[in-house]
Amino acid sequence: MKRRLGGLESALFAYVQLRRLRELRTGDLVRPLRITPKQERELYSRLARAGMIAKVRRGLYLVPAELPLGGSWTPDEGLALATLMVDRRGRYQICGPNTFNRYGFSEQVPNRVYAYNNRLSGDRRIGAVSLTLIKVADRRLGGTEVSKTPTGVKAVYASRVRTLVDAVYDWSRFDSLPRGYGWISRELKARRVSAADLVAATLRYGDRGTIRRMGVLLERESVAAAQLRKLEAALPESAGRIPWIPAHPTRGPLNRRWGVVMNGEG
Repeated sequence: MKRRLGGLESALFAYVQLRRLRELRTGDLVRPLRITPKQERELYSRLARAGMIAKVRRGLYLVPAELPLGGSWTPDEGLALATLMVDRRGRYQICGPNTFNRYGFSEQVPNRVYAYNNRLSGDRRIGAVSLTLIKVADRRLGGTEVSKTPTGVKAVYASRVRTLVDAVYDWSRFDSLPRGYGWISRELKARRVSAADLVAATLRYGDRGTIRRMGVLLERESVAAAQLRKLEAALPESAGRIPWIPAHPTRGPLNRRWGVVMNGEG
């Protein structure tokens, strides 16, 4: 951990505090600090390795609003993700395990941030923030709410209803079935979500498998027939069948209306 600052390091932090900057890019310091491009690259590299600034990508760094106590600093999750997406001119929404925990569906606190977005795929690290970026089509982004982080950054999260739909749609990635069925049942009973909103989100952001499984679940919850017909109308006639619990063997009674093999409870 770097605790004592050299002259250039001190000059950098004095400059960003004076200008109230949160980002620095290649070339930003050459003139104000009167240094060469090589010196600038080396300065960024030293401070990033020391954990005093955070590298977003080559040539783009996040810097603390104040000199970090103890010599180390990392951006919060919202700032790291928002900065990356603004740089790529993309849209995002935090999803999966993060929103499962946010809405109280799961007590597990994830050690990384999962985000649907329309630009990047794969794992990244910005400071101490680990990101799993899931690239999706523009049409699959939406159903969100915005919340401010402790540092005042606006972070975009999947809404409560969208999170429940994602638990059924993206069960393989998030290992969320059959747990998700229980979450949906409890949310309906507590009236924190409505069947109409679940149906609308399923039709907009789900696929045929999501529609079928949601149809079974809502039918079991005695949802109004008009809502079930909306789901049914979105399904083509097909002799295909899918399992109720995807990871289990496809053995059990068939729900013919939805084409779902009831291979376990959940």
